[in-house]
Amino acid sequence: MSVPYETAAYEPPESPESPEEHLARLLGRTLNSFELPDETVERLDCALAHDSSLHSALHSAGLYRETYRHTWLLTDGSTVTLWELVHNTAPGGHLEHEVYVDEEELRAATARLPLPQDTPDIDLPVLVHLASIPEPRHVYLPDDSADHARRLLRRAENPDRPGPDLTTLLLRSAFAHEITQTFGRPWRAGRAGLCFSLYEHAFLLRDGRELSLWEVEHTATPDGRHMCEVYTTEEAARQAMERRATPRGQGR
Repeated sequence: MSVPYETAAYEPPESPESPEEHLARLLGRTLNSFELPDETVERLDCALAHDSSLHSALHSAGLYRETYRHTWLLTDGSTVTLWELVHNTAPGGHLEHEVYVDEEELRAATARLPLPQDTPDIDLPVLVHLASIPEPRHVYLPDDSADHARRLLRRAENPDRPGPDLTTLLLRSAFAHEITQTFGRPWRAGRAGLCFSLYEHAFLLRDGRELSLWEVEHTATPDGRHMCEVYTTEEAARQAMERRATPRGQGR
């Protein structure tokens, strides 16, 4: 009994696949993909990342079967797992692929295969742990997030606003965002009549990373007009608010 060196279901593509491409490839090769619940497939439309691993394998007298675990990370931090069964027990020895939504269905399908049931599986550990991807801290809404980032950075007037590298990253890969007014630790303004607001603009990138920009809106300007400044960290934004709140912060 041995595990084959070549496994058709786990063969990596020449270049990294997106979650959508991986799902399409899986559904395209499985005979029963039409049996998957519509709700499951719809949930996978908002997948951020995916992971595939060989779960178990069995060899006997030239016949074999393998099971694979395919897991997707969604924008709300939850995961969806599909189980793939690959075997060559069909007439003619042709390789066939099947997909199931839970492990119980997978076990029932493997029990129907003409393989010795008393032969133990080789259970393999998960090769890549999707749990290593942190769960999103925010509740994101898919929107025209790249345009939102463009407008936010365009109205920033501080000289030390985010540079072109970060701007390019946001414009190319941000696809969801959330805006939160942040109240944080209290501080005292040294000039009366000033208005300050601090907002976190959290962006979700297509590779699952999160990136936040911190916007300070204030009226600490010579003519009292509203001004927008944008920083890459909350600490830098709060320091700017402290500076603007003192007489020394008047003017730019």
